[in-house]
Amino acid sequence: MTTAFSPSCVAHWDSLDQGKFADETATVRGLLANMPLDGTERAAVLAAAVGLVEHARASVKKQGVVESFLQEFSLGTREGLALMCLAEALLRTPDEETRDRLIAEKIGSADWSSHLGQSDSLFVNASTWGLMLTGKLVDVDEEARTDLPGFLKRIVGRLGEPVIREAVAAAVRIMGEQFVVGRTIEAALKRSNREGWLCSFDMLGEGARTAHDAERYETIYADAITAVGKTAKGQGPEAGHGVSVKLSALSPRYEATHEARVWDELYPRILRLARIAAEYDINFTMDAEEADRLALSLKLLDRLAREPELGGWTGLGLAVQAYQKRCPEVIRRVAELAKTSGRRLMVRLVKGAYWDTEIKRAQVFGRTDYPVFTTKAATDLNYLVCARAMIEAAPHIYSQFATHNAHSLAAVYRMASERSVKIEFQRLHGMGEALYDAARDAFGPVTVRAYAPVGGHEDLLPYLVRRLLENGANSSFVHALLDERVPASAVAADPISAVEAHPDRHAKIPTPKDMYMDRQNSQGRQNSLGRDYSQAADRERHAVALQKVD
Repeated sequence: MTTAFSPSCVAHWDSLDQGKFADETATVRGLLANMPLDGTERAAVLAAAVGLVEHARASVKKQGVVESFLQEFSLGTREGLALMCLAEALLRTPDEETRDRLIAEKIGSADWSSHLGQSDSLFVNASTWGLMLTGKLVDVDEEARTDLPGFLKRIVGRLGEPVIREAVAAAVRIMGEQFVVGRTIEAALKRSNREGWLCSFDMLGEGARTAHDAERYETIYADAITAVGKTAKGQGPEAGHGVSVKLSALSPRYEATHEARVWDELYPRILRLARIAAEYDINFTMDAEEADRLALSLKLLDRLAREPELGGWTGLGLAVQAYQKRCPEVIRRVAELAKTSGRRLMVRLVKGAYWDTEIKRAQVFGRTDYPVFTTKAATDLNYLVCARAMIEAAPHIYSQFATHNAHSLAAVYRMASERSVKIEFQRLHGMGEALYDAARDAFGPVTVRAYAPVGGHEDLLPYLVRRLLENGANSSFVHALLDERVPASAVAADPISAVEAHPDRHAKIPTPKDMYMDRQNSQGRQNSLGRDYSQAADRERHAVALQKVD
């Protein structure tokens, strides 16, 4: 028997949408007025962050395989872009002929030979050979080995052959598999325990499309939680492995416009999974997704937190995205929920992995503004403001900080240490090892949990594309950390100073309504505004309008 969920709770979370499209400049100025660090602290944090970068560069013997891959094939190279486009092509092409043409275009247009032997990772070099399709599926003479670009041109015409097509698809899958801990939860547990990693396992799957998909994903999650729980040995949610769950994988209609169906179908599934996690006393985190689903996910969290049958379990958690303007208010309300429900919550603060999607969706649907910040510095500042709020909410919140950024790491560590609050950091599997090794040398014992994807090749490519987009750009911290050409002071720059100097939105990203305007010449037209049915207010206005028509 589940608890009742009152209309007042629904309205409480729906009111979050009032800040969804808040003016960015005004929001940033509000963050600056709520400065998370004073002048002395900022100077100390900056020095510590630069020290972390320098120490990581001086001590690292070998990059993680994912970092090596992103360094060699960044989105600043033609080859990196070709790989991302190719991975997407293999996901989306409707027929073999189209797939052949895309593969021929992306593989044939790039200079793979320039990357051969340039990385210290055997995986990256092997992937390069595989992408050049040399030495395995075709006979390669000495002339071809000395003229690899010419050789590629000669075989591009043969890429339409089934065996070549499958070889390229296999090469991309092999690359994707380096981004995961194991194909099964059993393999992932074995590897993580062998390596001594503390993990939050993410069972790959980008969302249910049918009721059958939702049932299948529930079974996958239940099996994973059970497998992790059986190895927990009473460690508890903080010291043992956990599992991250995507709510969109548990319902084909995880949308605000289908809220009744969410309560009828999705909530029972998430409750069944939470029961298993509570039984084994492990961490169970609801992953963050698109901004349109934020209020709905928090309603689900609210009801779960108040479930008597979950007892005194303290492993229930959620991920919150700092690139959303509403993040500080979300933290405040989640801390309030933890107090009123009596259930300690685990909160993972991330910067966010769907930025490009949020920007494009807001433009396509004619929103008044964006739900996310348009500059990286504003997101980094918001992260620090939210981090302080989470730390100050202890013990009602157990804070988990996911970051590969040296400045964010140093700032969060200082804020937590000054308040004697226990926290943990999180990193993506295959990334951040050098940075957190440097942190342990500089600060002493630091708890670090790896966000560890688990899955087969059919679920790998979407994850690969997202990681390429998120971390493959030259401006990303992951790409710049171990690049000696980038000064350590630039890699560890203080985002507060950057925002103070430029508090406005990104100059090249106007609001969606002005995206067709030429602001210099006052020409063009305004974009048409659409209704946002993820917001209760817009749904209610639409319902009133329909009643008038009737």
